[in-house]
Amino acid sequence: MATQYPEITDRLQRFIEAQHLYFVGTAARDGRVNVSPKGLDSLRIVSPTRVVWLNGTGSGNETAAHLLDTPRMTVMFCSFERQPMILRLYGTARAVHEPDVEWDELYGLFPPMRGARNIFVLDIDLVQTSCGYGVPFYEFSGERPLMDSWAANKGDDGLVEYQQTKNRASIDGFPTGLPPA
Repeated sequence: MATQYPEITDRLQRFIEAQHLYFVGTAARDGRVNVSPKGLDSLRIVSPTRVVWLNGTGSGNETAAHLLDTPRMTVMFCSFERQPMILRLYGTARAVHEPDVEWDELYGLFPPMRGARNIFVLDIDLVQTSCGYGVPFYEFSGERPLMDSWAANKGDDGLVEYQQTKNRASIDGFPTGLPPA
């Protein structure tokens, strides 16, 4: 039932843009595999073979650490409404941080996010769809405001301190590439 594509088609782009949730999977050569749910208005398709997503400050920074070791990434979307489908984007990825030359241009693709920590660029080498028949129906009822209120309560200095103490190494002790403050 799976169908493979060399790039994101117009139909698949419409599907991606309609999703409120996606999942990111990465793994270093050693250590734990990371699968992270992502929401908010945080993903952009910049070409049929490239997507970028904005990552906020969180309790870990596994994706960035894994990409420094092994730059493979899978992004998965699944329909919880109407027509069932699972869509995966496979490729190589890299992190962009605020001091990097590309930051301002890429960050400008998104609404402002208090506590934005990295932007990930995924160069796609395979797009695959599958049936999604086993995915249950769920109804989207809204975005949680908690991430923004948490970041606002921390303040700019508190966010920097949090990132420097909690986000410079992965849970396996790998560096994340987050620049020093």
